[in-house]
Amino acid sequence: MSGEETKGLEDTTESDVESHRMPLMEHLIELRNRMMWSIGALILGVGVSFGFAEHIYIWLTAPFGAAILESGVEGGLALVNSPFEGFYTYLRVALFGGVAIASPVIMFQLWQFVAPGLYNSERRVVIPLAFTSTVLFFSGAAFCYYAIFPYAFPFFLSVLDLEASLSVSGYLSAVIKMMGAFGLCFQLPVITWFAARMGLIDHRDLIDSFRYAVVGIFVIAAVITPPAPLTQSLLAGPLIILYIISIGVARLATTKV
Repeated sequence: MSGEETKGLEDTTESDVESHRMPLMEHLIELRNRMMWSIGALILGVGVSFGFAEHIYIWLTAPFGAAILESGVEGGLALVNSPFEGFYTYLRVALFGGVAIASPVIMFQLWQFVAPGLYNSERRVVIPLAFTSTVLFFSGAAFCYYAIFPYAFPFFLSVLDLEASLSVSGYLSAVIKMMGAFGLCFQLPVITWFAARMGLIDHRDLIDSFRYAVVGIFVIAAVITPPAPLTQSLLAGPLIILYIISIGVARLATTKV
């Protein structure tokens, strides 16, 4: 490609971005509109989930019940903090379900807000990015529920020979936070795509940093998961695979010279 053609292409891409530039007030209005759509989807999701709150509660507490049976420890979940804890628990469960239902809309609105800062060619990947972010988040949360909880809960309940009487609120807080943390960790390929498109990294950077990344992944796994080698390895393994996938993502998406 000649220098004139290259310059013409750069001018075209720059004009694409310039044509979508907005004043600060328009950005704020756009942010408000995206937030209103997201909040509306969340309210609708919470309303739907409240009708199934009992089923969601049973699903969330099933790992604890299975751990009680497997470990042979006596105990269960209890209302500890206040007489209203049962109602608050159903509200929290409904909010959890609402976020799950509304997450595709929230992800789409997030990427749509970012889209004006992208080139025309990049704006075409907004819907795939929103879909990929949602799938990765649910995959991380599901991995936590089905792969981590069955091993972590029986182990920690049997450390001391005591009856396990846990607050419902405390249990749900721990479970939801862990599932959310796993979902965020699984966003690594999407984060890599953005960093590569911004020219911050390329695949060579990720390859050169692989050893340090593995150490960092195990440190993150140690912070997020209970302090047991098995649960740390169960999180670190998928993250290392996602890191390797991210190398390919960076190679395809990078703009770094």
